[in-house]
Amino acid sequence: MVFERIKKVFSSSSNDGAEEYVEIDLTKEEPVNKIMVKLFELTHYDDVNNILNSLREGYTIAIINIKVLRQKDSIELKRAISKIKKTTDALEGNIAGFGENMVIVTPAFARIHKEEFAPKDEKPRNKFDYN
Repeated sequence: MVFERIKKVFSSSSNDGAEEYVEIDLTKEEPVNKIMVKLFELTHYDDVNNILNSLREGYTIAIINIKVLRQKDSIELKRAISKIKKTTDALEGNIAGFGENMVIVTPAFARIHKEEFAPKDEKPRNKFDYN
């Protein structure tokens, strides 16, 4: 309907002196989806649900402190991390450990740069070393 009125205005060069206007509603705003970085503390296995709900929204980067659960129950921690990892993989996101007590989870639009480090036991080989 609006398209027809716009088409009529631009296609006819003579309007018989009458001007036509098309109203455009400028007050209607599109919702702005912003990326949110949320901090979580994993103290119990049940805390996983809040983290997963935030990740499923698609606009949350989760930084999870696992120190408390790691000290309390390592088996529960493994279960929780496994569940977070499965959901992250399903959402095509990334998950990475940061230090001993932090885990970072991103949705599909963000990637975590994971740098491979050489083991400390091995010395870098010299080009003159033929052993």
